Amino acid sequence: MASYHRGRLIDHLSIVVSDLDASKRFYKAVLEVLNVPLGNESDDYLEADELYISRGPSPSGPIHLAFVARAREDVDRFYKTALAAGGRDNGAPGLRPEYHEDYYGAFVLDPDGNNIEVVFHGNETASAASILVTSELK
Repeated sequence: MASYHRGRLIDHLSIVVSDLDASKRFYKAVLEVLNVPLGNESDDYLEADELYISRGPSPSGPIHLAFVARAREDVDRFYKTALAAGGRDNGAPGLRPEYHEDYYGAFVLDPDGNNIEVVFHGNETASAASILVTSELK
């Protein structure tokens, strides 16, 4: 049995995009499939958990970003939803045994060409669904 940590390395990830409206449509649809609620949003940015997407003169990509799925069906729904929301196919849902025997993932290019993946690792048990951070900062 293997164990590893998540949620302690990345504080936030910022992606600068060329067309924020197109990216908002794409990421709102994808995040809804993954049951990740949106955080703050304005005309200049969108945020959800550790992800911060903003408009800028020079896009920051292309990057590869992988989101966690809780089931294979979430991977399948991500793929269909992402394509309908303006994404482009970069790898249909399926097993990827070159990574490990239970690795089930799909890949879609977002409106700026970033490689967005959703992966289900099979029979894993997380110690918590997420990490809740509280702060007295204003």
